[in-house]
Amino acid sequence: MLSLSPLHPSSARPSLLSLSNRFRFLFLPVLSFTSFNTTISFRRPLCIRSLDAAQFYDYEAKVATQFHNAQKLKIAIIGFGNFGQFLAKAFVRQGHTVLAHSRSDHSDTARKMGVWFYPNADDLCEEHPEVILLCASIISAQQVLVSLPLQRLKRSTLIVDVLSVKEFPKNLLLEVLPSDFDVICSHPMFGPESAKQDWNGRYFVYDKVRIGNEESRIARCEKFLNIFAKEGCRMVEMSCADHDIYAAESQFITHTIGRVLEMLMLESTPINTKGYETLLDLVENTAGDSFDLYYGLFMYNKNSLEMLERLDLAFEALRKQLIGRLHDVVRNQLFENAGKVQILQGNYAELKRPRNGAALVSSSEKARSPDVAQPLESKSQISYCCTENSKLKIAIIGFGNFGQFLAKAMVRQGHDVLAYSRSDYSDVVQELGIYCFSDADDLCEEHPEVILLCTSILSTEKVLKSLPVQRLKRNTLFVDVLSVKEFPRNLFLQHLPSQFDILCTHPMFGPESGKNGWKGLPFVYDKVRVGSDKSRVSRCNQFLDIFASEGCRMVEMSCAEHDWHAAGSQFITHTMGRVLEKLGLESTPINTKGYETLLNLVENTAGDSFDLYYGLFMYNINAMDQLERLDLAFESLKKQLFGRLHGIYRKQLFENAEKFEALPRRLLLPNVSENGNAS
Repeated sequence: MLSLSPLHPSSARPSLLSLSNRFRFLFLPVLSFTSFNTTISFRRPLCIRSLDAAQFYDYEAKVATQFHNAQKLKIAIIGFGNFGQFLAKAFVRQGHTVLAHSRSDHSDTARKMGVWFYPNADDLCEEHPEVILLCASIISAQQVLVSLPLQRLKRSTLIVDVLSVKEFPKNLLLEVLPSDFDVICSHPMFGPESAKQDWNGRYFVYDKVRIGNEESRIARCEKFLNIFAKEGCRMVEMSCADHDIYAAESQFITHTIGRVLEMLMLESTPINTKGYETLLDLVENTAGDSFDLYYGLFMYNKNSLEMLERLDLAFEALRKQLIGRLHDVVRNQLFENAGKVQILQGNYAELKRPRNGAALVSSSEKARSPDVAQPLESKSQISYCCTENSKLKIAIIGFGNFGQFLAKAMVRQGHDVLAYSRSDYSDVVQELGIYCFSDADDLCEEHPEVILLCTSILSTEKVLKSLPVQRLKRNTLFVDVLSVKEFPRNLFLQHLPSQFDILCTHPMFGPESGKNGWKGLPFVYDKVRVGSDKSRVSRCNQFLDIFASEGCRMVEMSCAEHDWHAAGSQFITHTMGRVLEKLGLESTPINTKGYETLLNLVENTAGDSFDLYYGLFMYNINAMDQLERLDLAFESLKKQLFGRLHGIYRKQLFENAEKFEALPRRLLLPNVSENGNAS
């Protein structure tokens, strides 16, 4: 290296040519000199490069790399099935070293994922993984744990399970593992299906059952838990006992309802309600899990049997409530008919008894009521402008919550709305700007074009018979909005004069489900009887347009077809909602998506009166069949659970008997003769 240090011996200033020869290797390419008139020219400018330069060294980067590597774990997954592979993807993505062992050969899958697969458990344990993650099924967890060569692991190894029950693996790990081993019991409350997009917001429940006091072991535990925290999981530290209490109420009930509904083979219908679609989603989510998983939730959670019994009692109580109500109705009808017979017999005897020597005239000879139907006007009188701007005069009979709910939309669209109800709604009608009548005769004399029955199913027949239909125009359009359709259809055809038009409808939403608008919500209708006159056809279409203009999905369907679909969807939805309501389900700190679906279902159905639900049962001929199918499905599931339990218990009995027979004779009790001597 060039130096001007005074420690070097002094010498004459070197010439440029001598420097060039001495340090030729410094110049690329070699300089070329030409002496001309003592002038030296260079082909390229002189470029001096330093020698013995310090190598590149980034201290901060090295420290960062060391810290990054220190956060990584060597994790061995025991049981490399769907769930083990599902977790391994996240581990690998975060840079952890992942080993795997399974009875089945998953070497190809492991290689593609960047996982080291070991068919032999001894080989895997000799790699000294820091964490052993048990991903075996509940049924096989004990067998798998006992078969592991624990002696080949480091004595401070962390053992973690991910089972859906927690007290069972906790007791198992504490019993089988040496006391040096650390233990975490965890439950990722999601899986390959429910968290296929990401884990953000999903519950991860854990219990640090046993962690050594050393800083390194505490740090390792935190590093493992941080894997799930980094993925966005909601980390919930909870004791194993508390977990199993909550899980029996949420997870086991959710899977039970899902499997019962799966046995009913529910299918999507053209008139799905929101509640029914949540049930279909529930079936889809639970059907993907094996029966072994469900059976494990029952077998290894001591709280599950109690929940199953409570569910059974709730279903039985609801069924008794329905049948009891039906019994009361039939009994009342029998007594009413008996009373009518006695009155008729008394009237007949009275008619036959002579008074002042003359027989009484029969009732048929008496003058009839002067209230007769209004004459049918000529077409010029009844015709009205059939343009899009035409407004209807609609009379709502039954101005409760649902009647008011529909009235708001009709008033908003500019229709004239009249109302009649037994209760006083004067404040409401004043706010809406509609006319309310306390007398049905007064309302009918206003000649509304449409009579809209918004009464309950149970009171419909009584209300219809009480209406003074003779005061209406004979071409009036009658519309119902009941949740069943064949019953009102037959009722209208039986009691209304033949000149009246009939439209049976079912808005499949209400004040709660339609509070944010009716767009996309199904409106089912059947034009049972509509006159061929252009004005009457137009009036029917105008009424339907009220719902179409609000964005409803208009579905024209026969009353019989509606009731067939509704029994399989609406009645089942309400039944499950009321059964769950009787269980008194509450939100837990570890709600699954499926359980939240059930809570929402309870909330939606609990707002409806029992009369509505009873009407779905009483006035839909298909409902009884669905109730019986639901009962059979639940009984079948219970038999499947208890049959499996009985099979395991019986197997254990026979295995113990075989072991007893296999014991050496000397270990058995000696045969004793009658005189007390052993033989």
